[in-house]
Amino acid sequence: MKSTWKQRWARLRARLRPPRTLRVTRIGRTYLVVTFGVGLGALNTGNNLLYLLLGLLLSMVVVSGVLSERCIRDLSVRRVGTDAAFAGEPFAFRWAVSRKQGQAFALALAEADSPLTGAGGVGYLPSGVEHIVRADLVAPRRGPVRLTGVQVTTTWPLGLFAKTRVLSLDGLLLVYPKRGYACMDPGDAERGPVGDAGNPRRNDGSGDVTGLRELAEGEDARRIHWLKSASMGKLLRVEREREERRTWMLSIEPGLEGEALERRCEEVAALAHRLLEEGHEVGLHTAEERLRAGTGAAQERRILRALAWLGFERPRDEEAAA
Repeated sequence: MKSTWKQRWARLRARLRPPRTLRVTRIGRTYLVVTFGVGLGALNTGNNLLYLLLGLLLSMVVVSGVLSERCIRDLSVRRVGTDAAFAGEPFAFRWAVSRKQGQAFALALAEADSPLTGAGGVGYLPSGVEHIVRADLVAPRRGPVRLTGVQVTTTWPLGLFAKTRVLSLDGLLLVYPKRGYACMDPGDAERGPVGDAGNPRRNDGSGDVTGLRELAEGEDARRIHWLKSASMGKLLRVEREREERRTWMLSIEPGLEGEALERRCEEVAALAHRLLEEGHEVGLHTAEERLRAGTGAAQERRILRALAWLGFERPRDEEAAA
């Protein structure tokens, strides 16, 4: 229910947003103060030269507004996104921006009405060319971040004003838990896969070195010990003991909220990363779902997605995909 009200408020705020917003820059404030001073001097002295200078200063304000408007019109933006976003650390985010005709200058892109901080820029955008803009964004917390639009800002041509236009573009960014170190033990393993468990001295693994033997035809050349092979005059491969692979089922206790839930998610993510790097199988059990044990980077991505959604309302299409 809370998430639904947030979405309604975001849509209402997007509808009530003005089509353009204008912000005076630091140089612009100095420029306006000088213009105001020249205007006061012209009124008090009646000097025609001051009136001429005042007209020139005011005309530059008008020219700046017209050219900046032409700069942010006819823009098309689409999100390229990011490979992975972790809370509390910068991640690379990309947009693709283009325009059908004319040129654009000094564009800055950012996500509008979102907790993401950071922006990317492009100095010159010709017509008919799609340019990829990269930015280092930071998300303060884990979980889904609803994206409603892309904010395009320009200070061209004089840098007096920053004119902003928001392009409506709905999207969703899933932020994974903050990466850190786990201070707790994962507990006892449930079982070991058949064929690996109970035989830690089996060769052709990644553990300690057990010996050398001549390389057979069709074997992996990366196992060759080149120094010994050069001294013996034949190719020798290294034999290593196979380490025992086990299975862990990590869990998050129901009823956790707030900072306790955030900390627990960070610990489980760190444990899963460590165990998967060691070659073990890892699963996840929460109050909302249960992931069966698996290995590899794909399994770590599934665990991170489940941790990111924990405590938040999932859309129906996301539940179907899971």
